[in-house]
Amino acid sequence: MNIIGRKYFYFAISLLIIIPGIVSLLFWRLHLSIDFIGGSRIEYQFKSDKNQNMDSKIFDAFRKENIEISAIQKSGEGIYIIRSKEVSPQKNKAIDQSLQTYSPGSKEISFQTVGPTIGKETTLNAVKAVVIASVLIILYIAWSFRKVPKPANSFRFGICAIVALIHDVLVVVGVFSLLGHFWSVEVDSLFVTAILTIIGFSVHDTIVVFDRIRENLRRMPGASFATVVNDSILQTLGRSLNTSLTVLLVLFTLLLFGGESIRWFVVALLVGIVSGTYSSIFNAAPLLVVWEEFTLRHSGKRA
Repeated sequence: MNIIGRKYFYFAISLLIIIPGIVSLLFWRLHLSIDFIGGSRIEYQFKSDKNQNMDSKIFDAFRKENIEISAIQKSGEGIYIIRSKEVSPQKNKAIDQSLQTYSPGSKEISFQTVGPTIGKETTLNAVKAVVIASVLIILYIAWSFRKVPKPANSFRFGICAIVALIHDVLVVVGVFSLLGHFWSVEVDSLFVTAILTIIGFSVHDTIVVFDRIRENLRRMPGASFATVVNDSILQTLGRSLNTSLTVLLVLFTLLLFGGESIRWFVVALLVGIVSGTYSSIFNAAPLLVVWEEFTLRHSGKRA
């Protein structure tokens, strides 16, 4: 299996997957929850909403209290999720009373409020977490591979791992941008947890391949760098696929039986694990070869 020989084909597949998500992010962005933008999220269950225009009645109840609704989503039989500007406990009680008159027997399932300051702080902390994790990963990999034989360079391993990591993050974020636009799927603080988990898995899987490359550079001193990398990928391919398959089986179980509260968290992990497995095999290691080939061509031109 000549993976390195078809590396640009695998790069093209990655681009085809990433581009729709990037376009979605540019035009529609992410459907952020109140964790990031602040406001209130109220979930109601109405006893019966058949032949009733509950959306207009919900708008009327909120309008009486001068509160602007940003979105109403129906998530089940008689269940509505309302996102709005910040609602005080007093106004929430008044809204509940109004809705009771429209639909007796309705009940409030959950009520969450996040101030704009906390929302901005959550966004900033999320960005900081991803950036700090990426920098530490580069430094750690560079230090771990500092004694790697030539022609490789320790910092190249770290940077190629980060490029593969960015690939995985873009895939997951792009998918959720599309889900948010077409199915109103919200991105909350659990999504940040999923992204950081995906980063850890992606780097772990990539390091397995990189470590085998380091070993084979010592064992195969006469072979070309592309040959060493291709052999290393094939030697670790079974391990990578088996590890990923084990994780995916657990995640599918959680998706089926884990409940509504963690559904999209599990979906994010599923997408990220599949992407991480692909990028560690078909992106990270081939990028090392592309970098080495570019360096050799550049050195030859200078000579």
